[in-house]
Amino acid sequence: MKTTASRKLFEAALRVMPGGVNSPVRAFKAVGTLPHFIARAKGAKLYDADGNAFVDYVLSWGPLALGHAPAPVVRAIARAAARGTSYGAPTALEVTLAEMIVEAVPSMERVRLVSSGTEAVMSAIRLARAYTGRDAILKFEGCYHGHADSLLVKAGSGVATLGIPDSPGVPADLARHTFTAPYNDIGAVERLLEGHRGNFACVIVEPVAGNMGVVPPHPDFLNRLRDLTHHYRIVLIFDEVITGFRVAYGGAQARYGVTPDLTCLGKIIGGGLPVGAYGGRADLMKLIAPDGPVYQAGTLSGNPLAVTAGIETLKLLKKSGVYRQLEERGRQLGDGLNRAAREAGIATTLNRVGSMMTLFFTPGPVTDYASAKKSDTQAYARFFRAMLSQG
Repeated sequence: MKTTASRKLFEAALRVMPGGVNSPVRAFKAVGTLPHFIARAKGAKLYDADGNAFVDYVLSWGPLALGHAPAPVVRAIARAAARGTSYGAPTALEVTLAEMIVEAVPSMERVRLVSSGTEAVMSAIRLARAYTGRDAILKFEGCYHGHADSLLVKAGSGVATLGIPDSPGVPADLARHTFTAPYNDIGAVERLLEGHRGNFACVIVEPVAGNMGVVPPHPDFLNRLRDLTHHYRIVLIFDEVITGFRVAYGGAQARYGVTPDLTCLGKIIGGGLPVGAYGGRADLMKLIAPDGPVYQAGTLSGNPLAVTAGIETLKLLKKSGVYRQLEERGRQLGDGLNRAAREAGIATTLNRVGSMMTLFFTPGPVTDYASAKKSDTQAYARFFRAMLSQG
């Protein structure tokens, strides 16, 4: 496989960017190889600067449920760009996308569009703190909610693969307000909430953990979280940046039948362009400026290109049979990976929810961050490099 052009681009990038990339996981350090620089993409395929083609199972880390460059979305973006790329003023497009989100996710009675999942989570936590008058937050080990200071405590995603448990630069005064519990351990949650009664503003959770690898919730885990947060008058936040419009049109909360107070979205609702959103009960959302005192703003919030891509993507995802097809294709891929591992005599555990899945190189089961960390990361790195070399 030719890599000359990618190597030259990486050398140039290293001279002007930290680590040569704009997001750490793209550097491929954890899997012991160099990144391929992408030139274009279409459908299920990526094409790098050397002309190599790859079947893409990552799809930009989640936003591209329709594959790369779907024609209806690309045409709509082109039309929107011809009218202007940013206005700094309200548009009809923002109203349309907000209406589509509210219809799909009924717990989001009001929604605010932002520019990233991190921004959505930051804003939702600020709102929860304002509403409750409390400071502490509870998150789960291995769950990643963006790179805001308070959330880089026992996080997943690239923080986990880089072996950085807590990022330098996070003030101790902020970190002390963040408590963690093992994912799927409702007993640990109850002990924390009771032991610090009256201190917690919110519990934030990935309803299906994704950033430590896919870890489904135990059958009653989300329902018990809902019961406990009601009991202690704490705001329950679902971080559905990954699961929203992915595991069901209405997200994980529709799939599992659990209603949070606030929800954070991203990825798919931008159709591949930068976007995020947070929303929830109207009585909470009325505290957001300009209606209320909780400030949050953004120059590019509701950007017409991102909103257009989101509208067109959701239109296509809403069509009959789309999620049945995603479920079936996810099942086929998972069955094939399990079969290949058995035939090769390699101990693995495959966790899957819809089209989300992770093959862990461990006998398992994988139910939380501690068990996910038992995976043989060197075996996975060899697997990754071999798959990459075969396109």
